[in-house]
Amino acid sequence: MRPFDIIKKKRDGEILTSKEIDFFIRGITNGEITDYQATALLMAIYFNGMTEDETYHLTYSMMHSGEVLDLSDISGIKVDKHSTGGVGDKLSLTIAPLVASAGIPMPMIAGRGLGHTGGTVDKLESIPNFRTDLSLREFKETVKKINLSIIGQTSEIAPADKILYALRDVTATVDSIPLIVSSIMSKKMAEGIDGLVMDIKTGNGAFMKEFEDALELSEGIVQIGKKFGKNVVALITDMNQPLGYAVGNSLEVIEAIEFLKGKGSDDIKNLTLKIGAWMLKIGGITEDIEDGIKILQEKLKSGEGLEKFRELIKCQNGNPEVTEDYNLFPKAKIIKDVISSESGYVQKIETDKIGISASILGAGRLKADSPIDYSAGLILRKKIGDYVEKGEPLITIHTNLPLPLLIKEGSEGRSEAESMITNSYIIGVNQPIKPPLIHKVIT
Repeated sequence: MRPFDIIKKKRDGEILTSKEIDFFIRGITNGEITDYQATALLMAIYFNGMTEDETYHLTYSMMHSGEVLDLSDISGIKVDKHSTGGVGDKLSLTIAPLVASAGIPMPMIAGRGLGHTGGTVDKLESIPNFRTDLSLREFKETVKKINLSIIGQTSEIAPADKILYALRDVTATVDSIPLIVSSIMSKKMAEGIDGLVMDIKTGNGAFMKEFEDALELSEGIVQIGKKFGKNVVALITDMNQPLGYAVGNSLEVIEAIEFLKGKGSDDIKNLTLKIGAWMLKIGGITEDIEDGIKILQEKLKSGEGLEKFRELIKCQNGNPEVTEDYNLFPKAKIIKDVISSESGYVQKIETDKIGISASILGAGRLKADSPIDYSAGLILRKKIGDYVEKGEPLITIHTNLPLPLLIKEGSEGRSEAESMITNSYIIGVNQPIKPPLIHKVIT
């Protein structure tokens, strides 16, 4: 078997066998297949796609390129939640403690920020001394102890995915449905979970901007999960404006803590309760989504969700006092309002620009090796449907970068981030209809 023949076969639109896929993935993992050969196959897949069976075999081979966790000695149905990424998406921080406090074991291997979207690992690392680099043994012990652990991807889990993703990122082959499905599911299946709830974002702040693409991805993930014998549900949720009001690492953790104290925005509350309720159903706690919502509301009201978050922080070496003293988080030296130049209702927010603005301010990585300023980000003051007066703030920015250094010629004295924020808000006369939070549920 030669890499050349496999590349040519997929280039010509033919279907690869499980043996051919496994040969290629093993070769990529052990270095026998070169980056340029791997890239050639990725491009062939990008243009010709894969059948459901091919996608399953690719996922299976990538999953078994490293260690597959055995969590059978942890009682209960193990369920994870994963998001395709959004701006202000801190739902893992609100859902995980509540669901774990309701009795569901939750092993979560999360990601870092990607492009204009934030990452759960970066958010958690804004908590002083919080460790996301637990060994797999420590990870498993923490889940066994408190029903919850959240770590970053390790070198042992699906190493083939790490290699392929790095190549996809620089060869314009990221947005291929079979490659996205196999990337997500190879890591999730290697976690040793029994069930998964996927939050697939769609809209101008998502990677899947069109609903049809989000639907295709959702159906692909659910079907592959089924082939692995797992119970997988996908919710297609809206990303036409940031979730909640905070964008940026420590700012989002504080907003998540406020939610766990019974405060916060309606969109965070509704999505947390509904996604969490699906997790309770998959985990066998309830048979009905409404019953699941009631259980989670009780965990929120009693403070058990907040206490579980404190347990998570303590078990992973962080300082749980951050839940009471927000001054323990890193603080930005520059806090400035971005003012509206007109009056009217917010019609639309170009959400990806908000995410890019936060990155420019220091909250994200402009390059793969860029450091993150955990204090940087922004707080939305107006969202879709809100009325704004001329001179009122649209957003408050938090940064440690001297704004004059960010000012571009012709921007009328505004920094690049401020200009981008101003231009991302579309304001008009009539009050618009707010977009729905959940577009569709695929079971």
